[in-house]
Amino acid sequence: MATIPMDIVKDIFLRLPPKTLVRFRVLAKPYCDLIDSPDFIASHLDRTLRTNRHLMILLRGALHLYSVDLDSLDDVTDVELPMKTGGPTEVFGSCNGLVGLSNSPTDLALFNPSTRQIHQLPVSPVGLPEGSTIRGYVFYGFGYDSVNKDYKVVRMVQFKRDSDDELGHSFPYEVKVYSLKTNSWKRIETVPVMIQFLFYFYYHLLFRRGYGVLAANNLHWVLPPRPGLVVGNSVIVRFDLVSEEFDKVPLPEAIGNYDSDIQMDIGVLDGCLCLICCRDQTYADVWVMKEYGVRVSWTKLFTVQKPKSVKSLAYMRPLVYSEDRNKVLLEINNTKLMWFDLITKKLTTLRIKDCPSSYSAELVVSSLVLGCKGDPNEVKRRQQRQKRDHEDKMRQRKKRDDFLSKGFKLLL
Repeated sequence: MATIPMDIVKDIFLRLPPKTLVRFRVLAKPYCDLIDSPDFIASHLDRTLRTNRHLMILLRGALHLYSVDLDSLDDVTDVELPMKTGGPTEVFGSCNGLVGLSNSPTDLALFNPSTRQIHQLPVSPVGLPEGSTIRGYVFYGFGYDSVNKDYKVVRMVQFKRDSDDELGHSFPYEVKVYSLKTNSWKRIETVPVMIQFLFYFYYHLLFRRGYGVLAANNLHWVLPPRPGLVVGNSVIVRFDLVSEEFDKVPLPEAIGNYDSDIQMDIGVLDGCLCLICCRDQTYADVWVMKEYGVRVSWTKLFTVQKPKSVKSLAYMRPLVYSEDRNKVLLEINNTKLMWFDLITKKLTTLRIKDCPSSYSAELVVSSLVLGCKGDPNEVKRRQQRQKRDHEDKMRQRKKRDDFLSKGFKLLL
């Protein structure tokens, strides 16, 4: 390979999946330098996004996280989560090959499942306002600010007066934004009143509804209708990652023809914001905003009837088009994946070998973002964690030995 010109090597490498490129770093130092270079990482990501290749699905079961390439569904990999487990680790979003991980509101990380690199976010404590004694629901969002070329995490914490405050709108939310470029958090001081009504217990029984949907430099959440508080239909709330301000997204004009009890959810398809309107848990209309922020660009793409394999269509969102664009992959009820044929209007279950029967899914682009060397401080942190774990084991062992020596001391 030493005789091959580097421009040809680069062209070949741009077509390869990140997992292969990680292995190729050991071939020679020039190849390692090429793969690690910011220009190559950006070019590789750009080509992947344009061609829609190297896509993987993260599958979250009851206790484990799995990954599978969309092109080869028989190759399922168990993803060993890099965060120290103090509870169930949640995946609260993905962008350009990175996923947001959360163990708690103060234990967050960005993780690249293709390169296995992680960046632990600095701890940002949650400050309870005076008069509040309990924290309620937490909303997360993760996305890319393409104007400032910065990855950002949004954390919105609901406060409650006490455990009996079920509505949870006694106090304003605490909204903080993390910037990867500065590796720091910033509090958003100007928060609209409508954010106080973002949480609704029955709507948020499905945990995914607390995770922002990324489209056009904005994160989106649905503010569900609440009797006596919000009149009419649901509202789509957006947070602009560039200006770091809140606003609303106009709904399609035809939405006024729906009953007020329509269940609305949001998603993203081909980079465009989607609106999913489920009615009577029997069918769902899928709308797409073809030109972001332009109300008249809302277009109804298709309608999905409840499949016979599920009792009710409580939740649905589109993930990706098939390569021939004749089908759309749907996540149904947060438990299964199905292909919807746009021509025949039929649903077919996506079978994945050696995978749990029930799971939620996150579509992830394979990329080299965060690099292959990862966070230089992560090695030090990992060593410190290993040292603490070793010291804990030694203390436990000493306690056990002391107990045994005292409990079984022979009297001579």
